[in-house]
Order: sequence, then structure tokens, then C-alpha cells
Amino acid sequence: MLFSWRSLPPRVAVKRCASTIQASVQRFVPASGSIDSNAVEQLQAFVSQASRLFVISGAGLSTESGIPDYRSEGVGLYARTDRRPMQHSEFVRSAKSRQRYWARNYVGWPQFSSHQPNPAHFALRDWEEKGKLHWLVTQNVDALHSKAGQQRLTELHGSTHRVVCLDCGQLTPRAELQKRFAALNPGWEAIADAVAPDGDVFLEDEQVLNFTVPACDACGSVLKPEVTFFGDVVNRTTVNFVHNKLAESDAVLVAGSSLQVFSGYRFLLAASERKLPIAIVNIGPTRADHLTDIRVSARCGEVLPAIQL
Repeated sequence: MLFSWRSLPPRVAVKRCASTIQASVQRFVPASGSIDSNAVEQLQAFVSQASRLFVISGAGLSTESGIPDYRSEGVGLYARTDRRPMQHSEFVRSAKSRQRYWARNYVGWPQFSSHQPNPAHFALRDWEEKGKLHWLVTQNVDALHSKAGQQRLTELHGSTHRVVCLDCGQLTPRAELQKRFAALNPGWEAIADAVAPDGDVFLEDEQVLNFTVPACDACGSVLKPEVTFFGDVVNRTTVNFVHNKLAESDAVLVAGSSLQVFSGYRFLLAASERKLPIAIVNIGPTRADHLTDIRVSARCGEVLPAIQL
């Protein structure tokens, strides 16, 4: 299915509004050049002509809310530090690794959980309410889409706001676990100012030696954030569900993702095979650039709210 760009709507006004972003947030947003007005007009026509839009969002959508990403040039976690996120196999096999992870997560949780949706999140919520957006798949684990009120949503990699028992499967709110941490560790404290995209912070090993980690209150087994750690795979049922939603859609928009992780990129390959039109809004190159001619290199918070439905 291809869209014609011969009859473009009136010029879309996109204002550069960096001044509205707090400096503490801006440091996580990669630099971008001037916005290509022709690309924005193409995006406007793309959205206007779609009736069942499938959106896949990534970390670039949440950087404007003050949550760093991993890969952005100059400002991502990989560019600023040699620290790497927790691997699934390490978390499962090592009690010391779990202790270190949960201690750091306990310290970072108050700040991480306080982040709020930005204009891009609310724009996508509005698109859903107006019947434009058929389904949104986010690769983020920060729950900002849910906070914005998104209903037609799949959190592909889970959410840090939920905790799961690895044996009995019981799900509990992360906020409740914070209370258990505090009760088991009276007087324990550590300070860290760098928070990772999954809520982790950086602490030295000696700082976490005396930190006590609670077990599942239902079966006494190991608790883990209900997220897909690096090295793990997304649940097949979830993948199939998303493929079904994609099959019901007539266009695909990528918002704030480089699509370097295959778990998200696979849906762009499937969309291409179905010959669905694809558009991308992201600062910097993506793995799917060869699948579309419609690319807007700018902040999602600048572009998406300016699109007229």
C-alpha cells in the first residue's frame, strides 16, 4: 500500500522549543539539526491518510522526560560510561548480582518512578482517543505511555513498575517492593546521581554488601523486575499478539527508536513484507532507514504534537 504525496496538506508548523525543556532533561536528548519542512509535510500526509496506525516507540521518546537512553551519540549511557545493563543469565544465576541490582534499583527508584510523560506521549494518547492510532508497541519499560493514559498498548519489554516471581509468577507493584526494601534495610542508604534507562544507578560493590533482598511473599522464591533483560527473549505470546495487531493496521510509524534491538526491528521487517507504508521520527539513523523514504530527524516532542488529525 503506497500513499501519494501529490496533494499535501497545508504546511505544518513545527516550532523549535528547546527552551521549554529543562536543562537537566536536555542533557539526555541528542543534538539535531534544523527540521526538514518537506519531511514534516510528508509525515503529515502519511498520518492523515492512515486510518489504523501502528506505532512503535523507543527510548528516544522518553529522553525528553529526563530518562537517558543507551545508544544516543554523545549523551546515551554507552557514550557516557563503560557500565552495561544487567544480563538475564547473570541475574538468574547469581545471588550477589541480584543483591547488587536490587540495591542500586532501590536507590534509583524514587527518581526513576517520578518521571512524567512529555508532549509526545500525550500526542499519541490523543491520536488513540481520536481513532487514528490502532495500536502502540513500546520498547520502553518506564510506564510513561500508561501514565499518559494510553490504552491500546503493549509494553514489549515489560515494565519496571511491576515485579514478578520467577517460580510462581505472582505479579506485584514495584512500589510495594520499595516498602519491603525499606523495612528490611533500616538505616541503609547510598547516594547516586546517575540513573540508567531501566532505573538502575551506579554504586560500588562495597556499598551493597549489607543490603537485604526480600523473597516472593507467596512462595519464597526469587523476585525480578517484570522486564526483558538483555540476553533474554520476548515472550512468544506477546510477539504473536503484536504481529496480529500489525496485521490489522494500514501504516507504521516509528517514534524515537533506532531499532537496533531485533525484538522491535522484526515488526518493521514484517511491515515491509506486507508492503505497509512506514515513517520514522528519530534523531539519528535507524536500522530501518532503508525501508522508508519518510524520515524526520527531530525530537518526537516537537513533531508529533504538531501533526493535525
